[in-house]
Amino acid sequence: MISRHLTSTLLKGLGQTPAVALLGSRQVGKATLARDLELGKPL
Repeated sequence: MISRHLTSTLLKGLGQTPAVALLGSRQVGKATLARDLELGKPL
């Protein structure tokens, strides 16, 4: 898995609010990142 710099920021945001927005260009891994966070996979 590619290490992503946004992981800690997303986890911090999810700790403070029930939802976060994950925005970006097409085919950059947004869905994969969200899916991996949901499944609790090591990032």
